[in-house]
Amino acid sequence: MMMGEFAGLRAVITGAGSGIGLEVATQLSDAGATVFGLDLVEGGLDGLGTFVSCDISDEASVTAAAELIGKDAGGSLDILINNAGIGAIGSVVDATPEEWEKVFSVNVFGTARVVRHFYPLLTQGTHPVIVTTCSVSSPVGLPKRAVYSSSKGALESLTRAMAADFIGDGVRVNGVNPGTADTPWVQRLLGQTDDPAAERARLEARQPIGRLVSASEVAHAILYLAHPQSLSTTGTILAVDGGMASLRLPS
Repeated sequence: MMMGEFAGLRAVITGAGSGIGLEVATQLSDAGATVFGLDLVEGGLDGLGTFVSCDISDEASVTAAAELIGKDAGGSLDILINNAGIGAIGSVVDATPEEWEKVFSVNVFGTARVVRHFYPLLTQGTHPVIVTTCSVSSPVGLPKRAVYSSSKGALESLTRAMAADFIGDGVRVNGVNPGTADTPWVQRLLGQTDDPAAERARLEARQPIGRLVSASEVAHAILYLAHPQSLSTTGTILAVDGGMASLRLPS
């Protein structure tokens, strides 16, 4: 993106303290947007925009964040990036009721909660748009990701449903489906395995490009979907997965 392409626009990013969210905040800030980053901790946001402590699984926390940003942003918002999410490892047999509730409370219910509270601000914005970070685990069955995949499948469906519901208000809604990305979150998952190096090599090998997707690549796709010139793009899920969902190469 060129410097100034998002000048004058106000953006809220959830999960903005690290990984993909931080990269989106960086690219939007560099392109001239006013950035509000929601997360549990500030992380790398210092100097990029306004950090707002927020737990999207908590109604009161999101309510307070929306009220604060509504005042600071002058009552309107142009871009909402739903990026916050958590994961879980295991099959449906392994998963506990607590894991189902925890993951869905953030990935699905939390996203819906954020949209509900920030939507009135978006309707007052300039070419308003919502972009959601979904996952390649929605269209592709991955082993030991039952809870996470289910939540991301719901999130992809929610993205399209919101696009249909909000089109009359001029609010576009899109999503990205990243492959396995080289982020601190993935590093933490690797750290839970018996052999992190071997597991990383396996994850790299399952993506046709032969490496993990970068946070910068995912953020670039998010900015395309959020761009004020992408006005005919809504209800779209853009794959940034190294060909994982669509290519079958000879071994």
